[in-house]
Amino acid sequence: MIYDRARLEALEDQSLAPYGLRSKNSRGRLHPEDEPDYRTLFQRDRDRILHTTAFRRLEYKTQVFINYEGDYYRTRLTHTLEVTQIGRTVARALGANEDLTESICMAHDLGHPAFGHSGETILARLMRDFGGFDHNKQSFRIVTQLENRYPDFPGLNLTWEVLEGIVKHETEYDIADASDFNPELRGHLEAQITNAADELAYTAHDLDDGLRSGMIQESQLEGMPLWEVVLKSVGLHGPLADDLSRHRLIRRLISLEVNDLVQATDLRIRDSGVRSVTDLQKLPYNVVGHSEEMHHRNRQLKDFLYANLYRHYRVVRMAVKAERIITDLFNAYRSEPTILPRHVQATIEERGLERTICDYIAGMTDRFAVEEFEKLFNPMSLP
Repeated sequence: MIYDRARLEALEDQSLAPYGLRSKNSRGRLHPEDEPDYRTLFQRDRDRILHTTAFRRLEYKTQVFINYEGDYYRTRLTHTLEVTQIGRTVARALGANEDLTESICMAHDLGHPAFGHSGETILARLMRDFGGFDHNKQSFRIVTQLENRYPDFPGLNLTWEVLEGIVKHETEYDIADASDFNPELRGHLEAQITNAADELAYTAHDLDDGLRSGMIQESQLEGMPLWEVVLKSVGLHGPLADDLSRHRLIRRLISLEVNDLVQATDLRIRDSGVRSVTDLQKLPYNVVGHSEEMHHRNRQLKDFLYANLYRHYRVVRMAVKAERIITDLFNAYRSEPTILPRHVQATIEERGLERTICDYIAGMTDRFAVEEFEKLFNPMSLP
């Protein structure tokens, strides 16, 4: 038996909850296309995102630790993959569309510049008088304009639902601007799952990387309710004996978080009485989220990470370096645009000088930005 698109869509009808988005009910693409025989629309979107240049560049973009600090720390790419894995797990458990969730997860950080959130903050300041910069909007810009892979349209021509999920990506650090995507409606279930999976993933893996790096000591976590719950649940006491113990604890942390997220979300959905995608989006609150107890415990962990990891002197030093690198590159390109590569110069008339420079810098990996800085400001480097 061949599982063609019609059969895959039929399977969605059988397996998804009433409020899960069916690919056959998609509002479609801006530019109509013949759809593939053996993939749904959302599966095609996922594959298009996977093959972008922007997705590959995530491998060399900072999450917390710059790439050359070690091979074992998370990058923006590994973070994206971990978000995607968690997102699919939660979507499957709640009867949401896994393929749609995966597509949004894979695209949610495409617009992040080099050097993590420091890079975004610096670009936002430099672009303050020229339209601003926000990595959510840049992700949308990448998939709708900047990726040039098809002769008939700019961008990837993704479905409305994937674009809506990208636009309505919200976390503690991300604020959505959905003015062109039914701003009166909340994100659909799959978009909300992506938001929660993002926060869950970065909290867990930042703690893992902080412990691995030695910037965080186990003794600092003593007495923190969530940490004590995790220790008790695996039967560990005292200092971690080895890497295997740390892996075990982080796995358990993620498991507890996912279980709580699924159970609390299911309870909200049942209490709300929603029976359709539209019903869910019209609610005055997001249904996807942790229980009050877990939310409070996560708040404590996030505050701890901010004070002890994100503000650690080694991380702050890198942020200072990043500010100089990005600021000097931006100002140099702006004062003398002819030092930009010719294919970049060719877009200035259409986009404007500052936006062209911003797009170019935002697409840089950490490594490329450092190399470009050396070429421009080290007299001994080759141009």
